[in-house]
Amino acid sequence: MYPNLYFFLKEVFGVEIQFFKLINTFGFLVALAFLSAAWALTTELKRRQQAGWLGFTETQITVGDGAPMSDIIWNAFFGFIIGFKFIGFFTDKENALADPQAFLLSGMGNLPAGILAAIAFAGWRWYSGNKTKLSKPEKRSIRIWPSDRVGDMIVLAAVFGFGGAKLFHNFENWEELVADPVNALLSFSGLTFYGGLICAGAAIVWYARKHKINLWHLVDSFGPALMLAYAVGRIGCQVAGDGDWGVANSAYVADEQGKAVLASSPKQWNDSATVHLNYFKRAQHGVKEVNTTADILHTSYVAPSFLPTWMVAYTYPNNVLSEGIPVPGYEGQWSNRLPMPVFPTPFYETVMGLLLFAGLWFLRSRIMAPGVLFGVYLIMNGTERFLIEKIRVNTTNELLGFHPSQAELIALALILVGVGVILYKRKAKA
Repeated sequence: MYPNLYFFLKEVFGVEIQFFKLINTFGFLVALAFLSAAWALTTELKRRQQAGWLGFTETQITVGDGAPMSDIIWNAFFGFIIGFKFIGFFTDKENALADPQAFLLSGMGNLPAGILAAIAFAGWRWYSGNKTKLSKPEKRSIRIWPSDRVGDMIVLAAVFGFGGAKLFHNFENWEELVADPVNALLSFSGLTFYGGLICAGAAIVWYARKHKINLWHLVDSFGPALMLAYAVGRIGCQVAGDGDWGVANSAYVADEQGKAVLASSPKQWNDSATVHLNYFKRAQHGVKEVNTTADILHTSYVAPSFLPTWMVAYTYPNNVLSEGIPVPGYEGQWSNRLPMPVFPTPFYETVMGLLLFAGLWFLRSRIMAPGVLFGVYLIMNGTERFLIEKIRVNTTNELLGFHPSQAELIALALILVGVGVILYKRKAKA
């Protein structure tokens, strides 16, 4: 497990660079997920523009007016953060290395460096703007295509997506929010994908209407991009160990080093689970009450000889939640691993996400009716998530005698909406 890039560089390349402890692995891969989504979205929007399905809008800009004050202020703010936090890391390594995430979210940093960096960044923006300043600024009309707005849409999706993901997670885990509201709201873990999808989707719909972008062609373009971003983002969940793992695999137990090994008998697994019963009481809180090992959510599956064991049974050493028991040889933060091997569901979702992205990418030029491709995406997304929920540990709800998770309910709704969209739009013409 690599809770930050320092762990990754140390294990893979044998390089120890303390600064990389500030770069959270999950956050880094989420950033890559948004970049990959931006590439897919831009590519598809340009294709639809060339086909004549998406048009441009005209807007007036002022040329030669120098750097806008808003740009200078934003550059000053960005420079301050760079100086205050990143330079502050090198001048206060003791506190920064003790808990990098807490350092980033705290008021600790180097104030003089922050002020100097703010002045430098703001001054450079003013200088670069002043070089192109005209004695008499001109008004010009320019064309803006939907593909030119991808940056705005990605930022909008990121802000509302993160907010929605935190909101839905806290609704689903209300007791965690009440017990520690600051950590629940500000931590990098605890994100619900569907919460982010719904809130980001609402923001994009508003943006499309505001800028007169054909909504059906836009959501069709978003379908493959969202699937690719989901697959890449789940890599972050897997390598950081953010809690999105599955139920226990009762075919395996963990050895003294935390490696998953095949259980010699059901009794060996039961004996090991008995020792760690208190862990399962906590880990399954809100899912199923655990009194004996019979109450532990588990499935038995032995990996075929051609697959590595970790693909079906993994203990997530050094996970970012510090969940479980100590890993031999590690001390301090992120030094725990799960006491019993579980199914690595984020890995499965990455594989399925990439396969579904490939399917959508193949279909994008073969489905002519606008909106249908997005309907296919909704069905694919909902089906994949509904199936993976069968081996994931999630808080469940009481509903007409059933106990579905929040994700299962939303997944079913997405499938139904997807079917409805296809039936409604199948006769539409591009």
